[in-house]
Amino acid sequence: MVNLNMKMLFSESMTKKRLTIILTSFLLFTGLLAYVVYEGTKQSVTLTLNGEKTVVKTHANTVGDLMAEQQIELRDEDVIEPSLETVIKDDMSIVWKAAIPVELVLNDDSKEIWTTAQTVHEFLTAQKINVTEHDKLEPGLNASIEAHMEILVESAFQLTLNVGGEEKQVWTTSTTVADFLEQQEIALNELDRVEPELDTMVDVNSIVKITRVEKVTDVVEESVDYAVVTKNDSGLTKGKQKVISAGVKGKVAKHYEIILENGKEISRELVKTETLSESKDRVVAIGTKVATQPVASRGSGKVAKEFYVNSTAYTAYCNGCSGITSTGINLKANPNMKVIAVDPSVIPLGTKVYVEGYGYAIAGDTGSAIKGYKIDVFFPTKSEAYRWGRKKVKIKILE
Repeated sequence: MVNLNMKMLFSESMTKKRLTIILTSFLLFTGLLAYVVYEGTKQSVTLTLNGEKTVVKTHANTVGDLMAEQQIELRDEDVIEPSLETVIKDDMSIVWKAAIPVELVLNDDSKEIWTTAQTVHEFLTAQKINVTEHDKLEPGLNASIEAHMEILVESAFQLTLNVGGEEKQVWTTSTTVADFLEQQEIALNELDRVEPELDTMVDVNSIVKITRVEKVTDVVEESVDYAVVTKNDSGLTKGKQKVISAGVKGKVAKHYEIILENGKEISRELVKTETLSESKDRVVAIGTKVATQPVASRGSGKVAKEFYVNSTAYTAYCNGCSGITSTGINLKANPNMKVIAVDPSVIPLGTKVYVEGYGYAIAGDTGSAIKGYKIDVFFPTKSEAYRWGRKKVKIKILE
């Protein structure tokens, strides 16, 4: 009886185990079948993430659902094609390009911008920034975009440049006069002046002026006049002169330091005088012998002819007068002599005459204004000459 009960219990236990195994197997099969069916109904999608392709299976309804399923966080600046609202289809290709941050410095104004541009040119185009050939850009247009890179843009402007007096309008992006001159490849000489100062900031209203300054030496040769040395000579009649030595002019070289500004001379300073040749004195003998010439002789006293002439008066001290007559009479040394100036073609020099109201005299002088029948009578003082004035007188030519 005991054995029978044991058999019945064992048989019942085996039945329960078989049922459990069968049930478990069924559940596993059902789950596997469900899994196979689930996986088999997924859509196959090629997902390109920043250039790297991955094939994924998904039950996502839209591109946006797929990106969420893949735990991909999107930014507004990212580029995804097709759009997030597009319904997923089998064998679909989805391309996602993630934006990266770059630092844009535009005319000293800095800001961070997220972008999917591949090159600097694409980035500037997207930002609607037009860069001209005069603008400053770092790095260049063809440079590849990298995360956290700095893109520097300085807009060019025109200012006035005056070099050596020549003025023109020039494009620049420089911030100081020194930077501007370096950009224009303008070299400064030691003495050149720059306005404004090199460290001055420049802008569109600036005028950069360079005055070219030069220091040069000019050598000028000049003649040096000789001195006149006089010596008394008792062998010469008083009032006469004789050149013993003609005299020679000397020569010097004067060295000048000249300052030129833009090619024009503004100052000249004598720094050295060099003697090239010495001058030689002019030596003149001055007569001291007293003349024994009579005041005026009557000659034979006979009158050869007589006629009327127009007369004026003069002294030895008139403007331009030397006091020496054309025949060598020193009127300053012989103020009491009676002398008249004549036209030698009418009255020969040396002729003894008698002038009405004047007396006996000698034709001993000439004058540029004494032409034809005209004479000029000599008086020792201006008052006597003024009293004579101008008048017509009779003159007698004596033999």
